[in-house]
Amino acid sequence: MSKPLVAIVGRPNVGKSMLFNRLVGQRLSIVEDTPGVTRDRIYAETDWNGRNFDLVDTGGIEPTAENEILMFMREQAQIAIDTADVVVFVGDITTGVTAADQDIANMLLKAQKPVVLAVNKMDSTGPVNPDIYEFYTLGLGDPIAVSAVHGHGTGDLLDACVAAFPPQTEEETQDDSIRVAVIGKPNVGKSSLVNRVLGEKRVIVSNVAGTTRDAVDSRLENQYGRYVFVDTAGIRKKSRVDDRIEKFSVMRAQMAIDRADVCIIMIDAREGVTEQDTKVAGMAHDAGKASIIVVNKWDLVEKDGKTMDKMRDEVRRDLSYMTYAPVLFISALTGQRVERLFELINYVSDQSAMRITTGMLNNVLADATARVQPPTDKGRRLKVYYMTQTGVKPPCFVCFCNDAKLFHFSYQRYLENQIRAVFGLEGTPIRMVIRQKGDKE
Repeated sequence: MSKPLVAIVGRPNVGKSMLFNRLVGQRLSIVEDTPGVTRDRIYAETDWNGRNFDLVDTGGIEPTAENEILMFMREQAQIAIDTADVVVFVGDITTGVTAADQDIANMLLKAQKPVVLAVNKMDSTGPVNPDIYEFYTLGLGDPIAVSAVHGHGTGDLLDACVAAFPPQTEEETQDDSIRVAVIGKPNVGKSSLVNRVLGEKRVIVSNVAGTTRDAVDSRLENQYGRYVFVDTAGIRKKSRVDDRIEKFSVMRAQMAIDRADVCIIMIDAREGVTEQDTKVAGMAHDAGKASIIVVNKWDLVEKDGKTMDKMRDEVRRDLSYMTYAPVLFISALTGQRVERLFELINYVSDQSAMRITTGMLNNVLADATARVQPPTDKGRRLKVYYMTQTGVKPPCFVCFCNDAKLFHFSYQRYLENQIRAVFGLEGTPIRMVIRQKGDKE
């Protein structure tokens, strides 16, 4: 059995996302005074009183809405309720109990899950606002007064959640999942790929650019291993990002890259590599993440015997700084080659975490310097004394030499290529740090 799951539900604008951020101690979910900002389920891990558990934020439930995205948000919230061990139902003291609250309460009573009733926006200290007693009419037990803004009452809320958890098992141990961030410009099929991989409609798919706003975590376990797939908002040119919510979305995408073990960089097969694709790929490269370049919508391209090779060459040319990343041609719509993705994710993740002994590295270094002499400048020759690995994810190597100024970039690239030729390190960038004799660091 995995960690317990707590779902936060309620109608729009009662403060669910702010409460979610307060409970996990990070600003993961976008908070804005606009109904419908949170659309998909957003997961995070947290702990209380020695119990680790997952918390999920959901979009506001509008029981009678007929708009396509609002209906999908309701469906996502229902899935969160069905899979949760405990449901936190958030009400709003400033509006009291509404008809929508009553409808959601009826949904929860039918689900027969433990429910903790939180009444939010109780921001003042001192005597409890008597309006809270109106929430007993929902039939969900004692309401707990909380303030997502100030943090009042969150301890009582978490106590009530933990008390309703199933007994702790040995399997609630260290998580060994590979975190995979799916990144790209808008409308390349990121959400479609996540849904295809999970085998369910986990995130909203729409032809409207900007449908995905948060970085949405989805757990998956299959015969290949355990994964957390993170669907991110499409990253547009800065000059076109004028909406506050979209700015937050792009920040969330950057955070998702920083937290990931592997980045899947998605490209539209019909458009090829655009300028924006090179910037998105650059974000993963600069963050030092293992990466896979996935060319999606391959089913929509007219092909002959050389189309794939030609496209692969174009991708390699346009993303010349990422020649280490494998290229995979898929169709998220039909599922073509999607299964192959898991083997590649495992492979590049292992390559990124590879450790090489100092002895083996220096054998490669001796061979490389014998083949190609280190450069000289004004009669002074570079001497590379030895090399050692200092880190992984990405592999980081430190070269000790007589003069760092003589260590030309081209010679660094040559040594990097020699290391790759011997040890592989496919799918991961390499960091090389130059230290000269006498450096105190």
